[in-house]
Amino acid sequence: MTIDYLHTMVRVTDLDESLEFYCGKLGLVEISRKDVEKGRFTLVFLAGPGDTESAKINKAPMLELTYNWPDEQGNIEEYGEGRNFGHLAYRVDNIYETCQALMDAGITISRPPRDGYMAFIRSPDNISIELLQRGDAMPPQEPWASMENTGKW
Repeated sequence: MTIDYLHTMVRVTDLDESLEFYCGKLGLVEISRKDVEKGRFTLVFLAGPGDTESAKINKAPMLELTYNWPDEQGNIEEYGEGRNFGHLAYRVDNIYETCQALMDAGITISRPPRDGYMAFIRSPDNISIELLQRGDAMPPQEPWASMENTGKW
């Protein structure tokens, strides 16, 4: 089984302040940004200066800042310890084979790869781990396509 580190996601409450910290002070470089109107969030991917080419080509290794927009009343969610840390992400050669091997090893697939592209599991310490199919999504197949989520991811 081949596995590549992709990114770590953290939730931020003030995107400008966070970018000033990570880029302005720590020296990371913004690689990409995506506003998701429907989900009401912004994703900003950062990389170390020495990792920018790899980040642009391989989409790794990076830090993903997730900024959830204020609600209609202008309230911003406050994250308790642990809630601000999102997940680790790894690319795998075959999402279905990887998930089956993990299930066979006793690991619960919290979010099955119904789309042939993305799945989530949790570490023993409840850290969410995102698994992403290398390249394009695989065609949906059973039993994954019909599997429901289990717990939180």
